[in-house]
Amino acid sequence: MLSYNQILSELITLWVVIDPIGTLPVFLAVTAGMGATARRAVAFKAVAVSFGVLLIFILAGQIVLEALGLSLASFQIAGGMVLFLFAISMIFGPAKPETDLADSASSTQTAIHPVAIPSIASPGAMLAVVVLTDNDRFSIAHQAVTASIMTLVLLATLAMLLLANPIFRVIGHAGASIISRVMGMILAAVAVDAVLGGLVRVGALAPHAGL
Repeated sequence: MLSYNQILSELITLWVVIDPIGTLPVFLAVTAGMGATARRAVAFKAVAVSFGVLLIFILAGQIVLEALGLSLASFQIAGGMVLFLFAISMIFGPAKPETDLADSASSTQTAIHPVAIPSIASPGAMLAVVVLTDNDRFSIAHQAVTASIMTLVLLATLAMLLLANPIFRVIGHAGASIISRVMGMILAAVAVDAVLGGLVRVGALAPHAGL
C-alpha cells in the first residue's frame, strides 16, 4: 500500500502535468464563440476523453511502446513537437467565428482537440501515468491508487472548466483572444522543454543502447 508521502508525491506530479488551472485559459480561448450550454458540454466531453486516453496509457501505454521498440524519451520528444505545433496555431491562428462553433459536432471536435488533447491529456501527462504505473516496478494495487489520484485531478479540472462561464462574462472575447496568444507562448516554451528533456533522456540512454 502507498504511504502518505507517496500519495502526496503522485498527486503533486499529476496535478502539475495535467494542470487544471493552466487548462482554463486554453479552454476559454477555444470556446470563445460558444454559448454557456455548449461550453459546459465541451468541458464534460473533454474531461471524459482525457480520462479515457490516460486510462488507456495506464493499462497499455508501456506495453505498446515496448512492443513497438519505442523509448519513453522518443515519446516525450514526439509529444513535445506536437504540442509546439498546437502552440504556434494558438499564437498565429485566427479566432474561430461563432457560427463555426455552434453545433454539436464542432463542440465535440473542440472538446477532443485541443482541450482534451493536448491540453489536459498532454504528452507530459501521458508520459507521467506510464512512468507512475511502470509494470516492472509497481503492483496492480499501486497502479489502481495512481488511477484514482488521476481521476481526482481530472474532477478538479472539470470543476475549473465549469467556472469558465462566469470568468468569460468578465473578460469577454477580447480577453479570451489575448489569453490565447499568451498561453500559446507558454505552451511553446513547455513544448521546447519537453523536447529538451527527451533529448537529455536519449543522451543518458545512449551509452547503454550502443547509440
